[in-house]
Amino acid sequence: MSHPQVVRVYSTYQDPDYESPWQNVAPRGSTGSGVIVAPQRVLTGAHVVANATFVQVQKQSDPTKVTARVEAISHDSDLALLHIDDKAFARGIRPAVLGDLPHLRDPVQVVGYPIGGEEVSITEGVVSRIEVQRYEHSQRHLLAATVDAAINEGNSGGPVFARGKVVGIAFQALPDAENIGEMVPAPILRRFLDNAKRGRDPRVPGLGITTQPLENEALRRHFAMKPQHSGVLVTAVQYGSSAWGRLEQGDVLMALDGLRIADNGTVRYRGRFRCQFDAVVGDHHVGDRMAARILRRGQVRDIVLQMEPMAWLVPRTEFDRRPMWFLYGGLVFQRLTAEFLRNWGDNWWDKAPKELLHLYYSGNRTPARQEIVVLAQVLADAVNVGYEPFHNDVVEKVGDHAPVDMADFVRRMDAATGEVVLQLSSGGKVILDASAARAAMPRILQRYHVPGDRSPDLPQRAGGARRAARPRRTK
Repeated sequence: MSHPQVVRVYSTYQDPDYESPWQNVAPRGSTGSGVIVAPQRVLTGAHVVANATFVQVQKQSDPTKVTARVEAISHDSDLALLHIDDKAFARGIRPAVLGDLPHLRDPVQVVGYPIGGEEVSITEGVVSRIEVQRYEHSQRHLLAATVDAAINEGNSGGPVFARGKVVGIAFQALPDAENIGEMVPAPILRRFLDNAKRGRDPRVPGLGITTQPLENEALRRHFAMKPQHSGVLVTAVQYGSSAWGRLEQGDVLMALDGLRIADNGTVRYRGRFRCQFDAVVGDHHVGDRMAARILRRGQVRDIVLQMEPMAWLVPRTEFDRRPMWFLYGGLVFQRLTAEFLRNWGDNWWDKAPKELLHLYYSGNRTPARQEIVVLAQVLADAVNVGYEPFHNDVVEKVGDHAPVDMADFVRRMDAATGEVVLQLSSGGKVILDASAARAAMPRILQRYHVPGDRSPDLPQRAGGARRAARPRRTK
């Protein structure tokens, strides 16, 4: 039996319903692959067990499935560590050993359980590319290795072997390409497993900057760059990120962790690969300190960055948590997230409203604007007649105040008296009488079978959130 450490992972999951955020969609099941890396421990992909309610694993040629639970998960790097309760599950099986970052043209084996069969499948190929890629699960740009071996549905989460050691975890296939897939490489696996062992934050830190190449000579002269200088121009800094308070718009980022950044944004990673400087960030833990060199107003400076989780104006990953929502006078408000945008289907990046997509791609998180509040839909009632056309519209102001985030918005709405005036990004206005809106809530909750007026992670109004009225029983 080849590679007995490779197991099949069965996941029952229940995704939130972002169209009706107070409920979930029906439970569904999926399968993936994983690899035993320690007694009672299986390494797999985060997307294999995202939003999971029940997880099982199964060894090769063994009909028995055993229960597992998610011990650690990093949606950023698409990795999860499962704990098997059955101590005898891996008895007689030597855990897989982690290797190092492979070389180009190294032969590899992708091992897993692709759809279409019950037994383990092994496909062979070579490492054809090592560079920064966009991880579909998290939308993060991290180091990945491309292999010219088939990675099909069901293979995800399974190991990639080279010289008998695990050098990656298969996580996605390249679209519009045949027999080409990508794996999370060994350095990221080691960082994740080290975090899990130490109980550290599993998230991958992020600089939180937007940059522009500095290949144009006129641009280089404008920022007082000398011939020996190279780097990228910082065009925006996200509030709450590693770079906030340390980098400024107009700085030239010249080096990270001692690696010189070229004018096209690449570094010589590990002395072997030319790839985007994001690869350097992926090697660090949240809480680490990383050296950086910048050029600011013609002066070279050395600074130290405290590594923090990525801070987005529009969050990219919202797995394993419920949506944040608020109901007022039949108006349903949500926080703009990538998962909310998925309401527009598989091609949401082409079908979602352009304003929401612009905020997703180019929105800058500042102290005054940390989240985007969206009027998602209107539950029709006498109190909100005429406002039905307003849906998927950004709330710009509550009265004279721009909401900082969803919690700030809810507090202002709870405290409102008399006329409540909402200014929307479309130019429209929504005006409600606060007393009438609150009086309408019990009938709206009952009519639309909504369990309350807000998600539990939002500030609660004095007296508690309104609940749907229960029908009286007749005796």
